[in-house]
Amino acid sequence: MSKVYDKAYFDRWYHDPKHRQWAHADVARKVLMALAVAEFLLDRPVRSVLDVGCGEGTWQPILAHLRPKLQYTGVESSEYAIGRFGRSRHLLRGSLGTLGNMDLRGPFDLVVCCDMLHYVPTKEVRTGLAQLFMLARGPAYLEAYTSADDVSGDHVEFQKRSPADYRRLFRAAGFVHVGPHCYLSATMAADLVELEKPAR
Repeated sequence: MSKVYDKAYFDRWYHDPKHRQWAHADVARKVLMALAVAEFLLDRPVRSVLDVGCGEGTWQPILAHLRPKLQYTGVESSEYAIGRFGRSRHLLRGSLGTLGNMDLRGPFDLVVCCDMLHYVPTKEVRTGLAQLFMLARGPAYLEAYTSADDVSGDHVEFQKRSPADYRRLFRAAGFVHVGPHCYLSATMAADLVELEKPAR
């Protein structure tokens, strides 16, 4: 039986203090970091964010508070999340693997794929990363956990890929690693000064 991202799932892993992995303050710090990196590299405020595998769209209210004019688009496969938050947080029904079939109005200043790549089969990750690369005007925040990490929380359907596997997947899509879960296109990375670039 496949995993179901229903109300019970989100209540357990996102809201129950006994099981949730990220409290609101933790999520807010991630949002602040990704936003700051994007604005530093773009040299202007972020105007648009695409959040794939966004769950309940928890980044949206934080971003709306920080940048009221920012256009947020969340993509999520959960019927529950779309039904509950779709209209209020601008969530669209879809998945990493269906991005190429969606009428998304990119490119986006910041692309986010947070805490979900490690639950997606490799073929879909490969296809999805290629689409994210094409949709990214600025950096991408691609949070993933590997077989080398001590991962707590939800282990159902966890894909135990090695760090090297992820590096190959990101590189094949065209992404260059520049910081904590932060990636750029090679074109953007070329504009960095030497000590901002990844070590060779």
